[in-house]
Amino acid sequence: MSTDAFATWDEPVSWWPRLEDGVLEPLSRGRPGSYRQVDWTSGAPRAGAVVRLPVPEVLILEGVSSGRHAMRARLSRLCWLEGGDEATRLSRTLIRDGPASREELHRWQLFERGWFPVDGTRAAADIRLH
Repeated sequence: MSTDAFATWDEPVSWWPRLEDGVLEPLSRGRPGSYRQVDWTSGAPRAGAVVRLPVPEVLILEGVSSGRHAMRARLSRLCWLEGGDEATRLSRTLIRDGPASREELHRWQLFERGWFPVDGTRAAADIRLH
């Protein structure tokens, strides 16, 4: 499950209660979860379809803030993936999302520069991949 289904340019991490209440809490009790995903198909985030999530054997949560401090007690493992330097990550994402996203991606990278050191995500990782 990707945090892209929840995060928007303006809400890089404040969406977390929707994931917690709609998915993580029900799954932890052995019940299916559900959430309204963010639809990125138009290039700008908007409310998308409701997704119903059956109880999985394993849930892999991927994306910025998925290993946040508040979540770590629930994690079996925290994996940190090095995606290269900022310029490399920006270039790769522009290929995927197009040049119109450049300004928002730059803003996102500024957010990440502040988020990860304060949250201590990389240092807390059980596994680091390069």
